[in-house]
Amino acid sequence: MAASSAAPIKAVLLDIEGTVCPISFVKDVLFPYALQALPDTLESEWDAPQFAPYRNAFPAEYALTRSAFTDHVRVLMSRDVKAPYLKSLQGYLWENGYESGALKAPLFPDVAAKFESWRAHGVTIVIYSSGSVPAQKLLFRHTNGSPSDLTPMITDFFDTVNAGPKTEQSSYEKIAGKHSRFAPNEWLFLSDNVKEVEAAEEAGLQSIIVQRPGNAPLPGDVQSRYRVIRSFDELDD
Repeated sequence: MAASSAAPIKAVLLDIEGTVCPISFVKDVLFPYALQALPDTLESEWDAPQFAPYRNAFPAEYALTRSAFTDHVRVLMSRDVKAPYLKSLQGYLWENGYESGALKAPLFPDVAAKFESWRAHGVTIVIYSSGSVPAQKLLFRHTNGSPSDLTPMITDFFDTVNAGPKTEQSSYEKIAGKHSRFAPNEWLFLSDNVKEVEAAEEAGLQSIIVQRPGNAPLPGDVQSRYRVIRSFDELDD
């Protein structure tokens, strides 16, 4: 598979929101679920050892009382602040929802089949999202695809903790460096975010913008600078 006239693609690096599943799933389903689950979780687990890593990761002034903790979480989520300690907490809160069946990730129709195709062609699949790695694994373990659990087809997961900010060139260099059997130009990065695509391209990765239903309109000059696709089916195997 090749993105264009460049080197054949041996590894695909995928964003999640707006790329493999709708942005609305995160904002309209996952975020409200976390806020709904938070009060009961704090009531039952505030002093529990299993909750301590999540509580202690918050700035000290917000980890003193449950009310301060809750208020801070609400502020961060209302502003969609991608703080690593918040992302880690969200993954913890979502776990019960996924395991109970209350949450299931609605992949775009072309995603599961493309995963199968990539793996059949020997292409390595890697995920990079601002959501925590545990949250990423939960999402891909509980999808509406067939099979529902796509994690066996995914080689590695990266977030802003183990790779760095998604709009920085160095983050993509770090990811590619961990899998150094592939040259940077043998990677294909797919994302709905133009700044992320720019950073990946600066790191030497082939990069394509994914414009899905529900995504924000792209700036007018983007399609003259980057290839834009609306489905993974537009990629060649």
